[in-house]
Amino acid sequence: MRILKTLTFAAAMAFGLSQAAKAADTLIVGATAIPHAEILEFVKPIVAKEGLDLDIRVFTDYIQPNAQLVSGELDANYYQYRPFLNDYNKERGTGLVPIVPVHIEPFVAYSTKISAIDQLADGATVAIPNDPVNGGRGLLLLQKLGLIKVSGKPELTSPDDKLPTLKDVLENPKNLKIVELESALLPRALGEVDLGALNGNYVFEAKLDLSKALLIDRGQDGYNVWSEYLVTRPETKDDPRIAKLAKALNSAETRKFIEDRYKGQIVAAF
Repeated sequence: MRILKTLTFAAAMAFGLSQAAKAADTLIVGATAIPHAEILEFVKPIVAKEGLDLDIRVFTDYIQPNAQLVSGELDANYYQYRPFLNDYNKERGTGLVPIVPVHIEPFVAYSTKISAIDQLADGATVAIPNDPVNGGRGLLLLQKLGLIKVSGKPELTSPDDKLPTLKDVLENPKNLKIVELESALLPRALGEVDLGALNGNYVFEAKLDLSKALLIDRGQDGYNVWSEYLVTRPETKDDPRIAKLAKALNSAETRKFIEDRYKGQIVAAF
């Protein structure tokens, strides 16, 4: 009987250790749907060969992926560029860490009501994202279109550069009504505004025709400002699981997938 109990205990211990090992080799990653989750799905079998099970959680907003990473519900996320991450860390006193850049996607001026920017009427309504970073990028896009003039740099040369706010608009000759909306809602709001400044991932999710965009900012400025990063917490930045995912995301296979899948609309940042 004592031998049987010993064997049972040993088996239970072995099972517990195997379950712990299995849990240790799982990585929970948050992402927005297109292209981030698609790219993660591509690398999932690659990291599986390295003994890593990738658990991909898809989000429709820009707040929860960071909030859940901070709280420990996620081990990493992949959906943001460094200006957004810097702003999040500054405003909330967090220390989330960028690991590797993966891709760059466009930021787009889009309208379902006009086909050329000179058709935009005085007093027209223009929608930009309501968060400080994407909203600031939206204002820079409007400046590139010649619609407004803002104070500060016309282009960011560092992820730490300050982006403009509505208070920084110096000139608005058409008296445009600039409204701020949640980024995810902007494609659906195009029928209610005259022009929108949209993040690339939501353009793709809404299946908008990029050939009809009034301006496309490709984000390839040479400074790596607008590259989308894999991000984690400070205590896991050297975690072997993070290293395996980072390697796969920056692999030749992933580069080819991005090239073949997105046909130049999205480009690799590595």
